[in-house]
Amino acid sequence: MLKILIYGAGVLGSFYAAQLHKGGHDVSILARGQRLSDLREHGIVLESATTGERTITRVNVVDNLAPEDAYDLVIVVMRKNQIVSVLPTLAANQHTPNVLFMGNNAAGPNELVEALGPERVLLGFGGVGGLRSGHVIHHLARSDQKTAPVTIGELDGQTTPRLKHIAAAFIKAGVSVRLNPSIDAWLKSHVALVSPLANALYLAGGDNYQLARTRDGIVLSIRAIREGFKVLRAQGVPVTPSAIKTIKWLPEPILVPLVRAVLNTERAEIGLAGHANAARDEMKHLADEFRALTNSTKIKTPAINRLYPYTDPAVPPIPDGSRQIALSWGGVLIGSGLLVGFIIGLILLLT
Repeated sequence: MLKILIYGAGVLGSFYAAQLHKGGHDVSILARGQRLSDLREHGIVLESATTGERTITRVNVVDNLAPEDAYDLVIVVMRKNQIVSVLPTLAANQHTPNVLFMGNNAAGPNELVEALGPERVLLGFGGVGGLRSGHVIHHLARSDQKTAPVTIGELDGQTTPRLKHIAAAFIKAGVSVRLNPSIDAWLKSHVALVSPLANALYLAGGDNYQLARTRDGIVLSIRAIREGFKVLRAQGVPVTPSAIKTIKWLPEPILVPLVRAVLNTERAEIGLAGHANAARDEMKHLADEFRALTNSTKIKTPAINRLYPYTDPAVPPIPDGSRQIALSWGGVLIGSGLLVGFIIGLILLLT
């Protein structure tokens, strides 16, 4: 049994706090404001967006991390633009040897390492989509957890005893785990994928169904993703996982309908639009982080640049159903197996 603090009580923090508690771990969750009051009054209330099943889990709820507090593991699950504000608190606490930052990150671990030291920092990402309505977390995880895996890794790519120990804690709680030897590359690749999709969503008024109808938004997101992958390669960062690289090879007339089909679903409404609209400040921050990567290369990024202004809520969306951009047949047709793999991967990454 591990003594674990979940630092952040949004969708991911609440979901994994409940799961780890059910797995027999000593779990506390840190929250503030109305969320703190809600958790103390109602507990962690999770509701499946697919089945409607509701669970209530009560864990220890705290409003701070004191320098003298001791945990085996702190899992920081916060928007990337909020992380910098909690680093002094984490640094002041010297009794917790392992701090897992589980969330979006296109800037790399340097800021985290400078604050805490390399020996304390791990990186990861939680794969459950959802949104919060009042005190209830609506989530997309299936009961077998295969749609909510945790991806974690050490900064140096080693599979260390502590990494195995943390993975075992999640597995004991029924959460599948992927140990990634290139976790920084994985996180940057993820931002290269989701940032254009989020910005295209804003281009369509924050409505995934409107984006599904607006071909120009889909085309720009596809081209921006491809540009982002070029930026990463120019930085010497491998694009990972391999399945998402197939977006480079699929011609737009084939890829656009596939993306449209995924967008035109309730899962995309909850998993993509729900988070992107609730965390627009984080999406702007991630777009800025990725632009910093772009500016350190000579890669041209016209689609990324065209989508970027829509991170500003004051910029109006383009007309619903706009289809002024001609599709390109550039790319090559790929085998049916890779195509199916890409579709499955895209669904999981979007939702």
